[in-house]
Formats: sequence, structure tokens, C-alpha cells
Amino acid sequence: ELGVTTYSDNVSLLTNSDIVVFAVKPQVLSVVCHELKNKASSDQLFVSIVAGIKSKDINRWLGADFALVRTMPNTPALFQSGVTGLFANELVNDTQKESVNLLLSAVGECSWVNEENLLDAITAILGSGPAYFFLMMQSMKQAAMALGLDEETADALSIKTSLGASIMATNSGKDSRTLRAEVTSPNGTTQSAIETFQDQNFEGIVAAATRAAYDRARELSQELGNID
Repeated sequence: ELGVTTYSDNVSLLTNSDIVVFAVKPQVLSVVCHELKNKASSDQLFVSIVAGIKSKDINRWLGADFALVRTMPNTPALFQSGVTGLFANELVNDTQKESVNLLLSAVGECSWVNEENLLDAITAILGSGPAYFFLMMQSMKQAAMALGLDEETADALSIKTSLGASIMATNSGKDSRTLRAEVTSPNGTTQSAIETFQDQNFEGIVAAATRAAYDRARELSQELGNID
């Protein structure tokens, strides 16, 4: 109906594909790669959307060194509003890189890095990051309800305020520090809130949480890569 060719096994798919995308759970990837071991050709491109597993481990499981792009998308890709971090190994040529860019840009923005270990930082920011904002929205909703607003109104206000702030940050041409300062009138309500945040070490909490996500991404990479 959709004009998509399907295959009953991965080996058949491999022999009829120029680009192969791995989009499975990390614990499954070694099994998938071993099934394809020594069956891929040198001109094929592999794209991994699998969190944590390094390119050297994927190629080790495939049995040789292949052109490979690791990616880290985030869940707003479901609404074509995602951001994907990408790293290409040294075997990926410019044409292949552009093909991957075209593929992933269909669901949002693409951001390339030159060092694979930076994908752990990207995981901590854009991979886990949406949950940080959802937690902030959840907290704002609960605070609004504590001040007397009904749940529906509190929910809508927290979401729309977050959306508006993101649009403003995207389109204003100003950095977040400047935007924060501009909305913070001296001795006003926002200043009182910001000072309370800072009294509770808000910046330190964000830094510590992001570092924890980064450290866990590195741990998972080591653990999953040790699978034979």
C-alpha cells in the first residue's frame, strides 16, 4: 500500500540496501550485528540510532570497518521538532553524510560533532533534556494549583509559557542570559522568583543533574560495548 519493500530477515534486507539503519534497543544490537557479520559490503553505510554503543563496537560485531554514523535524536522528533546529534567515523564520505543529514532533518534539526565522545554530552543535553523541561512544567503546574488555579488552567499555563519562552529564545536573536535579564524587572515579581531559585542553587542543581546523565551515558557505553 505504501510502496515499501519488506524482508523476512535482516540478511536479505542487507543485500538490497545502500544505507542500513539500526533502530533497536541497545541490548539487542549485538545480536542484530552478529547476524550480519561478514555479509556487508565496503560501500554500504550504517546509521545507528542506538543509544550508548560506540562505532568501534558496532564494527567489531559486523566483522570489519564500515562507514558508520552514530546519532542521538530526542523524543520531540515525534512532532518534527527534534534535535539529533550526529558523529561520522572516518570512512563516511561527504555524499553519505549529506544523505544522513537529509534523513534525520525530516524530524528536526541536525547537529554534527567531530569527536565521538561528545555524543555522551549530547545525550545529557538533548537526549535527556526534554525530561528536564517536563519536570519544570510539572513543578510549575503544581505550584499554580497550590496558588488556587484549577488543574486544567495550571497545566495549560505551564505548557504555553514554556512554548512561548522557547519560541522567543529561538527567534529573538538574543542569548538566554539576556532574555532572562530583560524579563527580570528590578525589585519585581520575577526577581523575587529568580533570587529564590538561586538561593536554592538552581544552576548547581542543573549542572549536577546534567553531569549525572553524562556520567551514566559513559557507563552505559562501556557496559554495552563489552558484550561479545
